[in-house]
Amino acid sequence: MHGTIISASILNSDLSDLRGTARKVDESGAEWLHFDVMDGCFVENITFGSSVLHAVKPYSRAFFDVHLMVNDPTRQIQLFAEAGADNITVHAESRCDVRAALREIHRLGLSAGIAVKPHTPASEAIPYIGDADMILVMTVEPGYGGQGFIPDMLPKIRELRKAAPDKDIEVDGGINAETSKLVREAGANVLVAGTYLFRAEDMHKAADSLRGLI
Repeated sequence: MHGTIISASILNSDLSDLRGTARKVDESGAEWLHFDVMDGCFVENITFGSSVLHAVKPYSRAFFDVHLMVNDPTRQIQLFAEAGADNITVHAESRCDVRAALREIHRLGLSAGIAVKPHTPASEAIPYIGDADMILVMTVEPGYGGQGFIPDMLPKIRELRKAAPDKDIEVDGGINAETSKLVREAGANVLVAGTYLFRAEDMHKAADSLRGLI
């Protein structure tokens, strides 16, 4: 497990200026750039595909963190790997052989994550821990940015930290200066934030506040 990592979600950035977004993220000190990929089936919304990641890649030094909220991630893994992803996370609830998907991500030389929605118990992720580098706990219902944090997810984070003491645990949804403290205390070390970072007057200070530094 690493120290606290900030993964800035471009879903809540100015999508008309992704080059500027990449620059802002690098300047903020956020280590990762988070891509919420939605297919309109697994969740209602549709966001972007691998071509967007490919377009942004030359303009950022960040670690590219891809979260596939899609019915069948096996159709997307190679595309995102070729586009420049560094990590690909798939959902335990996906309609595919999840273990095979995680192993394919590793075969392509990337880090692999397993994600669970708020209503999915931690026990659904635990069987995949051996094939994953990271566990992602959704702290809002997936599909839209700007939602409020669900406090009931804190026990799930604690349970997964106990089950996976040496893995990264990522949280995504409603993360700000107040909720970041709660999830860090529960055991999360990778914090996805979009609205809080991109609406901040000083993005660097906002990122530091998520780490508990100010």
